[in-house]
Amino acid sequence: MNRIEELFSRKSDRILNVYFTAGYPKLNDTTKIMASLEQSGADLIEIGIPFSDPIADGPTIQESNGVALDNGMTLKLLFDQLADVRSKVNIPIILMGYINPIVQYGVEAFCQKCQEVGVDGLILPDLPMFEYQEVHKPVFEKYGLLNVFLITPQTSENRIREIDNNSRGFIYMVSSASTTGAKTGISNEQETYFARIKDMNLKNPTLIGFGISNKETFDKACRNANGAIIGSAFIKAISREGELSENINEFIQSVKG
Repeated sequence: MNRIEELFSRKSDRILNVYFTAGYPKLNDTTKIMASLEQSGADLIEIGIPFSDPIADGPTIQESNGVALDNGMTLKLLFDQLADVRSKVNIPIILMGYINPIVQYGVEAFCQKCQEVGVDGLILPDLPMFEYQEVHKPVFEKYGLLNVFLITPQTSENRIREIDNNSRGFIYMVSSASTTGAKTGISNEQETYFARIKDMNLKNPTLIGFGISNKETFDKACRNANGAIIGSAFIKAISREGELSENINEFIQSVKG
């Protein structure tokens, strides 16, 4: 069983998925951060593939992408860094990125490397569903990779049902029509949206991302979904002065309570 599916088969609530950008803050921090995240209690790790035009991301993650690229991070180097990661990290690993670098790398070669290093799933916000189904799905499945789709408050019920029917693993609920890190706090309007999706009784679990930054927002998200995704707030935590592993543990404990 894929590690993402195995996670949701034994745990259904308060799942914490943490995003960070590969090669940030320093080029060789990637696997150190992953090991510290698991030791601190994260349930899922989402690694951002640095990209020059991360359209779904706000200033904090955009800046971390720029620093990582300046540090020299590449997709090839990321796979080299992950070559031995499964001897240190057991929780599910997802790569988040944009489709152009993957096409340039070669989709099948990319998927094969993902399988070799132990990646379980992909989040590709600019990959249309029809392109995934008609072109990439057989290759993803050949290498055991789950593709996670996103929904927003503007996604129609019919579209959400279609995504649910074509998903495995979980559905990524974007909390608002904005970029990552753009909002702090959860509004009443957002909670109404969360409750509406919960009432749809989807087949797949849901994780809420964008705007989740601390225990208060994590708790609110978990009341209407299986868990939440934190990105920008974690990037800020690992940007602070001090020992990286201590900053990570302090942040995760502050969120989980």
